[in-house]
Amino acid sequence: MHALICDWGHIHYREDGVAQGVPVICLNSLGTDLRMWDGLVAPLSGFRLVRMDKRGHGLSATSDAAPTITDLARDALAVADHLGIERAVFVGCSIGGMIAQEIARIAPERVRALVLSNTAAKIGTEESWAERIATVESQGLPAMAQGVIERWFGPTFRAHPDCALWVTEVARTDAKGYANCCAALAGADLRDALPEISAPTLVIAGSHDGATPPEQVMEMAAAIPGARAELIKGAGHIPAIEAPEQVARLITEFLKEHERV
Repeated sequence: MHALICDWGHIHYREDGVAQGVPVICLNSLGTDLRMWDGLVAPLSGFRLVRMDKRGHGLSATSDAAPTITDLARDALAVADHLGIERAVFVGCSIGGMIAQEIARIAPERVRALVLSNTAAKIGTEESWAERIATVESQGLPAMAQGVIERWFGPTFRAHPDCALWVTEVARTDAKGYANCCAALAGADLRDALPEISAPTLVIAGSHDGATPPEQVMEMAAAIPGARAELIKGAGHIPAIEAPEQVARLITEFLKEHERV
């Protein structure tokens, strides 16, 4: 575990894999920390795997002001700069996928390839996120955790004992950090930037995703030139937790097809 000190606080990050491998930077969903990628560490051990907690999640600090999606993208680039990584494969799930899209928009020269899992260029509305923030402030995340999990995971994983770990993960997330990222999502709309993405892109959807339904994910994929789209049947919003072997296989095959990026 390592910390990068920033002007707003600190970012927790971790490196695994091979130092000389192709850098792969993983960006987490709302309400999770870098452990959501644990199942990918072993199968992606041939890469330089970098995981980080965004603001207000895991062991990263919570900034006083709510960040924009651009702020969160610049945080990821700051970690890359700190580690001497000029170009990376950015793998993002949910809000992490929006952060990856924003990196491709503001710094396309830093992107080898994109893996956009269970995300969209616009998620929800300003009104729906305002309601979510109000609920966090009035009820707290422990009261919301079970409902979040029902949108996240398919029925098979929800019946598994390990699902309880992620209920606790959501419940223990810093409420202000969670609300701040909801505000970032409320203000983010990257639809106009999708046709400008030039990096090789893999898009992953889950058939049981209740947060970004597969048809929404596939609509995004259709707007990205040359994007490859894959549907993981039986998975929900976070296939890296539910089906890590399938996610790792898709990423490995995709990057092998684009070895020269």
